[in-house]
Parts: sequence; C-alpha cells; structure tokens
Amino acid sequence: MPRFKARAWVIVLAAVFALLQLANITGRDTPDTRNYLSYALSLRGDSKREAAAATIDYVCASRHAEARRERSVDVVRFRSPGPVGRIPEECRRELWREVDRRLRNGETTAHTVPFNSERFMRIFETRPGYPALLMPFVTVFGVTWGIWLTSVFVAAAGGVLVFLVLRALRAPTAVALTGHALYYALPVGTTAMRPMTEGLQLALTLAALLGCAWALGGRKRAGAAVIGGSLLLLFPVKHSQALFLGLCLVAACAVIAVRRRRLDPGLRVIAVVTGCAALGTVAAAGLLNYPSTYESLQDLLAHHFTRPDRADPWPEFWQLEFNFWAEWLRRQFWQPLFIVALAAGAWGALRQRPAFAAFLIAAAFSGVINQAGHPDITIGDRLIVVAWVLPVIGLPLLLERAASTIPALEMPGARPALGADRATNRV
Repeated sequence: MPRFKARAWVIVLAAVFALLQLANITGRDTPDTRNYLSYALSLRGDSKREAAAATIDYVCASRHAEARRERSVDVVRFRSPGPVGRIPEECRRELWREVDRRLRNGETTAHTVPFNSERFMRIFETRPGYPALLMPFVTVFGVTWGIWLTSVFVAAAGGVLVFLVLRALRAPTAVALTGHALYYALPVGTTAMRPMTEGLQLALTLAALLGCAWALGGRKRAGAAVIGGSLLLLFPVKHSQALFLGLCLVAACAVIAVRRRRLDPGLRVIAVVTGCAALGTVAAAGLLNYPSTYESLQDLLAHHFTRPDRADPWPEFWQLEFNFWAEWLRRQFWQPLFIVALAAGAWGALRQRPAFAAFLIAAAFSGVINQAGHPDITIGDRLIVVAWVLPVIGLPLLLERAASTIPALEMPGARPALGADRATNRV
C-alpha cells in the first residue's frame, strides 16, 4: 500500500471515529471531571466563583441530558417528562451549597474548585497535565465543545500511535490499520473519550512503546528521546502511572537480558532511560510533597476522607485486595472478552515479535498495578484500561500470522519483522 494511501486511511479512520462521537457531546463525565475542568479554568485565569459557575453549569447540563435520554426510553415513564426538567436547578443548588460553604471557610488556595475536602482535592492538584491540555480547547471553543474536542483529539492520537507502533514493528500496512481501528472499536476507545486522565495515559503509554520499538529496531537516539519524553509528560498527568510504567519497562529489559545473557545496545538504552525515569519520578514526587501511599490508602478506605482514618489500613487493604480480584475474576469469567483478548494479544505478540512482546506485556501490566493500587469495584474498568494496549497491538499481529499461512491472504507492504530472527531475538 503506497505511503500516501496509508496516511489517507489513517486520517479517514480518525475522522469517522470523531464523527461517531457526535452522538454523545455530553454525558461522558464522571465526578472527577469537574475537578479537572475547574483546574483548567483556573489555569486560564478564572476566579474561583467563575470556574465554579462554568463547571457546575457543565456538570448539571450533562446530568440533565443523560436523565432526559434515559427517560425517553423508559417503558413506564417515557409518556411524560416528569421531574427531569428540575434536574439542572436541583443539581446547581446541591453543588453550589457545598462550594459556597467551603469558599466561606477559606478553601481558596488550590487550583481546583473545592467540591470536596482539601485533603481529597490535593490528589488532583498533583495532576496538572490533563487540565493544561484542556485549557486551550475550553478557552477557544467553550466548555462543552472544548471538552469534547479534547477527548476526540486524545482518543484519535491514541489510535494513530497504535498504527505507528505496528509500522515501527514492520507490520504490513493493513495490519497496522487493523490495530488503529481496534483502538477505536474496543472499550479502550470509549474510555479514552471520557474527559479524564485515562485517554492521555493511554496515548503516552503507546508513545513510550513506540520509542521501545524504535530502540529495538536500531533507532536508539530517537527511541530514547520518545521514551524519556513520554514518561516525563506522564508525570504531571498521573505520577503513579509514570512510576508503574517505568518500573515495568525496566523489568522487561531485565527479563530479556537474563534470557539472552547479554544486554544489547537497544535494550541498554531502554533500561537506562526507563530506570532514570522511575528514579526521577520517586525523587520528584518526594520533593514536591505529593500524597504518599499511606494517604492513598486512607483515601480508599475512608471513602475519600469522609470517614475517620484507619489506624492501621494495611490489613483492611489486603483483605479488600483479595476480595476485589476474586470478584473481578468472577465477572471476567462471566463475560470473558477482556481476558480472552489479553491472552490472544499476548500470543500474537510473543509469536510474531518476541523481542518487543516483553515491553508490550510490561506496559499492559502497569495497568494491572494501577488497578491493584485502588481495588474499588464500583469504579469499573477505567483504572486497568492501559492493559488494553496488549490486545490492541497483539491481535493485529496474530492476524498477520494467520494471514501469512494462507497464500491468498498474504498482505503486501510487509518488511522483515522486528524480532523475527528467533535465534537471537526471542524473549
């Protein structure tokens, strides 16, 4: 497939995805969205009350739209609007009551509007990355369209990065486009569209994997720059995820080095960059006095600090951890799409690109660690969403292997596969 045609298909897929997202301009937000939005409005210079007003209007309009859609298809209540029309007013009254009380108490020093306690809002103060990206969009296009366009931009960037990773692995163009489309079609695309940090985390994780693919393929300097830049940008988005990803990539280097009994130049570059990034993340978080692991445990077990702190949170945490994964596995066995996709993605990566598979699996595992750090079953799957990078990249590689066994389905445009030399590159 000619390069121009491939680029055209990348643009077409991203454009189709964006058009489909017009079905939901509002209604994707969560309680955390208001914190990121108010942070973004504060960055552009809005006062606390101005930021609160714009944020509350957005949140309440979103609640109203969602309730109206649900009411329209309710088999009992669709005939009459009922109390749906009162939702915006009641929502504003509820949120303003809490904000006014906290502003009167002097909670005005943070960038975020005080929707919750200062202790809880401190967590969001350490994540300026997404608000900084959101700020120019909401300034130019307004809050509603600015948030939507930011989400489209972040999600589309993730899909393009999947394409670039697969091409860096020397997969055929058709295989790379398959991965691009999968990113949008699987639940990962839905999560990336939510106005929170997860979409940006996914994009930066994929960028780091692109750097790993380049370094393994001989482009060591470019690979090091992309890996280091991705982890550096991930720090202000969510510093804990930057640490998890850095440590997991270092571990992947160690596994490969042990298996090969040597550290190739590309691996050495990845190990040095990711190791330094992990150490730098720990040092920077300490210097900036970011909330500790202990504080995170109290946030979890004391329900966002609305209940008394636990004197010894660890026993409760480990009990909750065990209960969470037991229930999580039960639900996965009931609807096994995710675990089947993970297994198939791992198989495709290990069989087709063994040298790169360790880094892909490591990046996916960073999502598992992120979920393990906050075992709250009510949140859903967004905390573990980074693990979807494994099937999004591994499944197209499995398709490549299947197509290569059938002469009629052999794909043009393939180059010798990165890591195809099993004698030297098997992980």
